[in-house]
Amino acid sequence: MSPPKYVDLIALALALPVFLLGNFPLLGYAVGAAVWLVQRAVQSVAAHRAQEELAHGERQRAMGIVAATGLGRVWLMAAVVLVVGLAVERQAGLAAAVLVVVLFTISIAAQGYRQLFGQDADRSQRRRASGGVA
Repeated sequence: MSPPKYVDLIALALALPVFLLGNFPLLGYAVGAAVWLVQRAVQSVAAHRAQEELAHGERQRAMGIVAATGLGRVWLMAAVVLVVGLAVERQAGLAAAVLVVVLFTISIAAQGYRQLFGQDADRSQRRRASGGVA
C-alpha cells in the first residue's frame, strides 16, 4: 500500500499540536503552512497543465512547466522563510524553515515511494503490457 497522495498535508495538520505543545512560534507555523499550501496549489495547477501538454504531444513544453514550477516553488518557499526570519522574527523563520523542510522531505519520499511501488507504478506496468509508452 502506498502512502496517501496528501501525506504532507496530514503531516502539516499533525505539526500544529507539536507547535502548540512545544511552545514554538505560531507565526512560524502560520508562515510555513501558508507557503506550503501555496506551493501545493502551484504544483497542482502545473501538473494539470503538464498533463494537458502531454495529451497534445508537447513533451518539451510539459517538461518546461514541470521544471520551472519545481524550481519556482523551492525559491518561493526559501524566500518567504528567509524574509520572515530576517525581517520579522528569527525564531519564527527558523520554525517555518524546519516545518517546510520536514514537509518537503515527506512529500518527496511519498512521491518516490508511489512512483516505485504505488498506483503510478501499476499504471506504468499496465501501459507497458498493453504496448503503450510508460
